[in-house]
Amino acid sequence: MLNGIWLAMIVIGVAVAALLGQLSGPTGIVEGLFAAIKSGVVSIAIPLSAVMMLWLGIMRLAEVSGAVQGLARAVRPLMRRLFPDVPPEHPAMSAMVMNMAANMLGLGNAATPLGLKAMQHLDDLNPRKGTATNAMCTFLAINTSSVTIIPATAIGLLAAQGISEPYAIVGTTLMATICSTMVAILAVKLFEKMPFFNREPALVSKADSTNDAPDMATSEPRAISRGGRWILGLVIVLFLGIVWLEVFPGQRTALQVSLGLDGIAAQLDAPAGATLEEAEVLGDKPLWQMIVSGFSVAAIPFVLVFFVVFAALRKIPVYEEFVEGAKEGWQVAVRIMPFIVAMLAALAILRNSGALYLFQAALRPFLDLVSFPAELVPMALMRPLSGSGSQGVLVEILTNNGLTDAIKYTAATMYGSTETTFYVLAVYFGSVAVRRTRHALAAGLCADLAGIIAAVVICRAMFGGG
Repeated sequence: MLNGIWLAMIVIGVAVAALLGQLSGPTGIVEGLFAAIKSGVVSIAIPLSAVMMLWLGIMRLAEVSGAVQGLARAVRPLMRRLFPDVPPEHPAMSAMVMNMAANMLGLGNAATPLGLKAMQHLDDLNPRKGTATNAMCTFLAINTSSVTIIPATAIGLLAAQGISEPYAIVGTTLMATICSTMVAILAVKLFEKMPFFNREPALVSKADSTNDAPDMATSEPRAISRGGRWILGLVIVLFLGIVWLEVFPGQRTALQVSLGLDGIAAQLDAPAGATLEEAEVLGDKPLWQMIVSGFSVAAIPFVLVFFVVFAALRKIPVYEEFVEGAKEGWQVAVRIMPFIVAMLAALAILRNSGALYLFQAALRPFLDLVSFPAELVPMALMRPLSGSGSQGVLVEILTNNGLTDAIKYTAATMYGSTETTFYVLAVYFGSVAVRRTRHALAAGLCADLAGIIAAVVICRAMFGGG
């Protein structure tokens, strides 16, 4: 399916560009094409490799120490229903759990490397290399529709444009992503039973399918002593203390003053503390939003510290194992570069050609019939295709003084409750050289459609008509 769509994007884009005179020039498809592929390697793949080195190193420590296996056991009943083909104790379960948790908290920098690691583990179980398994399709469907507690980017854009109560979309995004995730799971389970998506290629021998499995530590890690458990408990208590200071920044300011650190904090230009006026403004937010935000801010430092300390207490050589895990980061980045370039090239041609505007005009009569705001059509069309493109569309909507706040809240909710499905599939499947994606794209697009519809319906109920 992805082959046909990619071909259609290029052919339609070039044809429309020729018709509208967009083959050349600063806004033409040629300039857009070369700018997109350069950005794909320089601004996406290389920075991603650095982030992946960090998180795959931490993931290595978490795996060899047994920490994530314990986390996976806590949610085993649900995961076994969603992924019946994956053994309960397999490392893929742990990586998928951590990826889903990172997505829920809006930790995109951590979620992508963990998701790529999960795909590598799922590919270890794949008897048909190059063809997506049911588990891969289910994982990506959930990934592209992930329940989101804090839509950090959308909130930041609302706040930057001076929109009142930017945190108002937290509840709408949460409800919309719950709807999209439910649709994604139903769709992927339905599609995997359809004969159209189950034309099986030749099997790969078991020996071949295990040759590329990552090298894990062979020695059993030592049990944690009673003193080690106390240390882990102290780490958790310190984490909760950090969350407390994030939720109540005025308390941090008082603590800095009592310790004589307020002068140093001021020299560092640290945004951690809060004046009385700032504390009053923060106090206007609902407490639950402040708590969730505090957990989101402190989550990454906690994960870094906890897994390193946990591995050290189990007598794991933490530095050596971290470096071994980090080595995979660059290798994965090199593997996904061609897939990123291919997808971004097609998206740039389609976007710069003007084809999306023609499609929007063709859809307008139908959208008027179902009372879908026409101003949101560019966002609905762009979001599954391009993250930067959809962010640009969102900024255009937020800066349009002729639009109501209800439309702006809806656009931000739509941005936070959908995903760049084509890009995600290209990167994740590219990391394991899967070219036959089966029903993953269809399920992801169903989830996007559900998220878009849910965003419009829920925001209309919450904020009124546009």
